[in-house]
Amino acid sequence: MNSIVLAQDPTLADFGHDPWWLVLGKIVFAFAFGLLATLLGVWFERRVVGYMQVRPGPNQVGPLGLLQTLADGLKMAFKEDILPKAADKVVYFFAPTISVICAVTALSVVPFGPMVSIFGHHTPLQVTDVPVAVLLLLACSSMGVYGIVLGGWASGSTYPLLGGLRSSAQMISYEVAMGLSIVAVFMTAGTMSTSGIVAAQGDATRLTIFGTEIPAPGWYAILLLPSFIIFFIATVGETNRAPFDLPEAESELVAGFMTEYSSLKFALFMLSEYVAMVTMSAVTTTLFLGGWRAPWPITLWEGANSGWWPMLWFFGKVIALVFVFVWLRGTLPRLRYDQFMRFGWKVLLPINLVWILVLSGLRSIEGWSWEGKATAVGIPAGILLIATLFWPSRKPQPKPTTQEQVDSRPYGSFPLPPMDLQVPPSPRITRVVAEREPANIVAGSDSREV
Repeated sequence: MNSIVLAQDPTLADFGHDPWWLVLGKIVFAFAFGLLATLLGVWFERRVVGYMQVRPGPNQVGPLGLLQTLADGLKMAFKEDILPKAADKVVYFFAPTISVICAVTALSVVPFGPMVSIFGHHTPLQVTDVPVAVLLLLACSSMGVYGIVLGGWASGSTYPLLGGLRSSAQMISYEVAMGLSIVAVFMTAGTMSTSGIVAAQGDATRLTIFGTEIPAPGWYAILLLPSFIIFFIATVGETNRAPFDLPEAESELVAGFMTEYSSLKFALFMLSEYVAMVTMSAVTTTLFLGGWRAPWPITLWEGANSGWWPMLWFFGKVIALVFVFVWLRGTLPRLRYDQFMRFGWKVLLPINLVWILVLSGLRSIEGWSWEGKATAVGIPAGILLIATLFWPSRKPQPKPTTQEQVDSRPYGSFPLPPMDLQVPPSPRITRVVAEREPANIVAGSDSREV
C-alpha cells in the first residue's frame, strides 16, 4: 500500500512539463472552484445559520434554495452603481478587484489531488508548485488586505476609513502568529513546497520512541496541535470573519469598508471574502490535515489515495472547515476591538514563540524520532491551550430560585414599571368627569364607585 501511495505523490520535478491547454484547464478549474465555492458557500452559511436559529433559511429559489445566491448576484449586477462625490475614482474602482485577485491567486499552489492521467498526460492535480509555495500563500493573504484598506480610504467617508484601518491592524497582529505557526510545519516537513508538505504527512508515519516503532497519524494537526489551533484562529482573524469581523461591524461602522460600495463592486468584496474563507480552509487542509490524503479508516482501502478519489477527501475537509467558520459566526458574539488586539499580541504571539522554542529544543533530545517528540509534547500542549482559551474567567453565580426572584422585585410577583413612569390621567377626562359630577369631585370621592 505504501508503494502505491508514494508513487502518486508529485514532486517539484513533475511541474512545468504540461502542454498549454492543460495548464489553461487547471487555471480555469481553480478559478471556477473559487466562484462555485462562493455561490455554494453563501447558501451553505445561510442554511446552517438558519438551522442553528430554528428557521428554514433560503428554500424558495431552486431546489433547497440553491439558486438563491445566483439570484442575489444577478440582482446586484443590475443595481445602480453609485459613486460617492468625495471618492478617489481610480482607487475606488480597483480596490475590490485587488482583493478578489489575491484570494483566487492563492489557489494556484494548493494541491487538489495526486498524480493523475488526463488525456494521456501524467500530471499533478495542482496548477503549479514552487520551493517557497507557502510564502506565496502568505503574500497573497497579506496583499488581499490592500484592497480593503484602499477601498476604505478611497470612499472618502469616515466609517469606511475606520474599517480599512481596523483591517490593516488585524493583518499586522495575526499575520505574525500565522507565520510562526507555519514555521513549525517547515521544521517538521523540511520543505516549503505545498506538495512536499502533503507528502510529508503520509499515512505510513511511524514514531520511534527509544527504539520501539509505533504507528501514528501523520497529520500535523495532531503532531503540531498548538500550531494548528493558533493558525486557524489567526485565519479567522485574517479573513475578517465573525467573531473577528470588526472591519465591517454593522453595530459600529454601518458596513465598515464596504459602506459606500454598491452593485458589482459590493459583490466583488463579498466574493473576495468568501473566496478567502474557502482558500484559507484549503490552505489549512494542506498544511495540517494531510491535504488530499484520505482519513482513517478509509486509508485501509489501497486505492483511497490514488486516482481521482483524493479530490473527494480534499473537498470534504474544506467543507468541514467552512462549517467551522459558519459555526463560529452563528455561536460567538463579536469581540471588542481592544479585546481582539490584546488576544493577538498578548496571547497567541507569546504562546507561539514558546512553542517554537520548545520544538527547537526537542531536536537536541536523542532516543526519540522527531515525530515522536512533537507528538509527545504537542498533544498535551494543545489540550492545555484549548483549556486555557475556553476556561471561564468568572466564577458562575448560582441561579436564584423562583421565590427569590419574586421577592427581589419591588412590586410583587409581576414586573411593573416604577411609579414615576406611569402615564398621568388625561386632562380632558378629568374635566369631563368634573363637569358631570362636581359634587363627588368636591367631596373627594370617586364617581366611578357605586
